[in-house]
Amino acid sequence: MSKPLFLAAAPPENLPVPPRVLQAARGEAVHGVWLNALGGVTYRLGEGPAQRFAKWSPYTASANGAGRSAADELDLRLEAERLRWAADYLAVPRVLSLEEFDDGQLMVTAALPGQNLVSDVGKAEPKLAARALGRGLRRLHEALPVERCPFRWDVATRAGWLTDELRERFLTEAPEEDLVVCHGDACAPNTLVGPGYEVTGHVDFGELGVGDRWADLAVAAWSTEWNFGAGVQAEVYAGYGIEPDERKIDFYRRLWDAT
Repeated sequence: MSKPLFLAAAPPENLPVPPRVLQAARGEAVHGVWLNALGGVTYRLGEGPAQRFAKWSPYTASANGAGRSAADELDLRLEAERLRWAADYLAVPRVLSLEEFDDGQLMVTAALPGQNLVSDVGKAEPKLAARALGRGLRRLHEALPVERCPFRWDVATRAGWLTDELRERFLTEAPEEDLVVCHGDACAPNTLVGPGYEVTGHVDFGELGVGDRWADLAVAAWSTEWNFGAGVQAEVYAGYGIEPDERKIDFYRRLWDAT
């Protein structure tokens, strides 16, 4: 299995802060947190319990010069919808504002307690961090009701994003689905923990939707190799309380790579 070509990381110090983010900060300190491969940046605004997070998704110019989002997966309207739905069942960031401008979208959310699993806390104890990742994912899957979820992340939906040849291949190979409401990007950086590696919440819900639990699990365990190195994937499954399903792990990692 391949490692992602680009892992989200802190933006370089010389990356200019977008004026829209500075306006949202209202004079508070602004710290870059994450820069993703498509140009989206997350900033922390302020300090302490009242701190907020600002996600900036810039528009890029298409071939005909028209404005478009950097990618559908960075359309912050989609994430805001999912956060507002999930908030009835789970600790998720509360949406404070969502604005669209000529040059991009800006979503500001309240902070959740805890630190993400790729902070120094997680890297200090990779096995404990990996178990927490699995526990948190189990809790998320048990808390979110499939029958009430209006969003999809199943094989048919995701295969629809592919070329005809790839779509047919994945639909033909797809194992029977064990449906839950998936996080959609259940990697270590998107899980927050407090003292004792107690999970305090999750972030980045832009892909949330109904799908097979292994669509989340396969990538969650995989992410421990990207972030901690080899040797702790089994801890994710142990934390979740499930035996590895190698067929589904292989299938959903290939689907992840393809989409």
